[in-house]
Amino acid sequence: MNNLTTIGKYQVQGVLGQGGMGIVYRAFDPVIQRPVAIKTITKATLDPADLQYVLTRFRHEAQAVGRLTHPRIAAIYDFGEDLDIAYIVMELVNGQSLFHHTQNQARFGLKEVGELIRQLLDGLGYAHAQGVVHRDIKPSNILINGDGRLKLTDFGIARIDSSTITQAGEIMGSPGYMSPEQFLGTDLDTRGDIYSVGVIAYELLTNRRPFIGNNAEVMRQVLKERAANPSEHDPRISAQLDWAVQKALAKNQDDRFQTAQEFSGAFVKGIEASLRQAQREPGRAIAEEPTQRIDPKLIQAARMLAGLQQAKADVPATTGAQAPAAGAPAAPAGAPLDVPTEAPAARRTRILFVDDEERILTALRSVFRLNYRVFTATNGSEAVEIVRKFQPQVVVSDQRMPEMTGVELLRQVKEVAPMTVRMLLTGYSDLAAIVGSVNDGEVFRFISKPWDNQEIQETVAAAAAIAIELAETAATPPIVPERMEAGVLVIDAQGDVFRNIKRLVGGACPVYQAHNLDEGLGQLETHETALIIADLAKGGEEIIATFKLLKQAHPEILVIVLAEASDSELVIELINQAQIFRFVNKPPDLDMLKQHTQAALTRYQSFKQNPHLTHQHQVAPANAEGSVSQKILARVKALKRWF
Repeated sequence: MNNLTTIGKYQVQGVLGQGGMGIVYRAFDPVIQRPVAIKTITKATLDPADLQYVLTRFRHEAQAVGRLTHPRIAAIYDFGEDLDIAYIVMELVNGQSLFHHTQNQARFGLKEVGELIRQLLDGLGYAHAQGVVHRDIKPSNILINGDGRLKLTDFGIARIDSSTITQAGEIMGSPGYMSPEQFLGTDLDTRGDIYSVGVIAYELLTNRRPFIGNNAEVMRQVLKERAANPSEHDPRISAQLDWAVQKALAKNQDDRFQTAQEFSGAFVKGIEASLRQAQREPGRAIAEEPTQRIDPKLIQAARMLAGLQQAKADVPATTGAQAPAAGAPAAPAGAPLDVPTEAPAARRTRILFVDDEERILTALRSVFRLNYRVFTATNGSEAVEIVRKFQPQVVVSDQRMPEMTGVELLRQVKEVAPMTVRMLLTGYSDLAAIVGSVNDGEVFRFISKPWDNQEIQETVAAAAAIAIELAETAATPPIVPERMEAGVLVIDAQGDVFRNIKRLVGGACPVYQAHNLDEGLGQLETHETALIIADLAKGGEEIIATFKLLKQAHPEILVIVLAEASDSELVIELINQAQIFRFVNKPPDLDMLKQHTQAALTRYQSFKQNPHLTHQHQVAPANAEGSVSQKILARVKALKRWF
């Protein structure tokens, strides 16, 4: 068949490649005047019993890709069949396969790997959106042209929507790149393709596949073993990139990225983190990073937190939330700076409400004006000026406002008056804003609109009581020793977070690992602990319940939560009931995680020297119903107080 001069209307110009079932030709379409590639199946080479099945699959590929139009997918133009051959006419890609490059020992830089995987997932995500699952992603099916653009090809065993061409229990794919469910012959979906891309990403980063050996050995490893982190083969690779690859390679489909877009976003962030890491310490392995010490800037921030910037001479003392005489006026909205100074005996707790809707401010004034000195502002800049002049003890802000969001306002309030108790009031479940309000503004509570009057009064009363005590008690600056006795407890089943925290903290304090909650409680019983860093991937609900109970008895212990896809309701719950110190999205940015860890250690030292500061982290009693919760509560109550 190599001596063909035409196939249908196409003029054959040469052979591009040859496989077991047929030949791929370079050809020319004389009608449209364009070069094409023609993939053929020679019927005579097939067992008659298999002929119809193979031809059905071949025709299926033409149908699968014929409906796809995307720059990262090699287009199919035509399908034909005669007595001798069946053929697909497709886009001619002037380049080589990724397999060709890897076989020739080509090494790709981090930027190149990031771009290749991004392109691959871009095309794959489009195919998935059209209901097409490839099911045979491997380097030989990825073509790269001369300018680095990628084309995905060979959808020969693809599935369209709910097509049943693959027989039950039939294993299809290439063993080195197959997902666990492919080896088991179970139903496949888009997450199988994501696994295969994970294998390719691993191979491009490390120059080796995650699992190697004969087919039986590879299958055993794919089903039973966890691959080594890519960073173990190349120290330039960041923890974020390790996490993205390992998540794509998860054994369970539900534990993987659920879409190609999710994987692409996480992978690109991991590449960027790796490049930043390489720029900071060119040529240095990650494990060789020097011991980290507490950043002096964070110590200064902690001093601000402790109230050093809030000279008591500039802040009027308060005597509690005394009720004014009937008819006492509240501060007018929009012009609070002209409120006259009251006599000392009549001073009340000062509360600032910030919202761009006047009707909301009117409602809040009506609820609180009898028991508190109420200030209101309709925008962030006005609110900051009120804080500077009147030093309100409690600030309650809406999130979505023109010019300045609530998160940004609370951050500025924290800088201007660090002893304020800050709360976020909003009707929007905006996860990014909520997380930002914790990490930047350190909110005491999150209040949802529409609010319950009794509930909001109880919450504000608790905030006011804490604010008064903080303002009336002098605070001393934290003195952070070279090495703290209190340590960091990392609850992390896999150990990746523990290794990174141990490296980032260095000799500043002890770092302990717990693989599960029970081990974590055991560590708390024997070691003074300043900070808990917990990955919520496994045992999340039990860990969350424990944090709520722990914060009641030990508000001095700070908590950083790592979560892959926390929803807004969970974040709100952890703010209100567990006073979580920081939230970190996975994969964690190591620079940010280091800053949060250092800030927590400095904050703990402030608590140790000024125990009254822990009152801002006190929470209401949590529900401890059930035998498991009662057992956890008993262990929490039995923990030693270290100061």
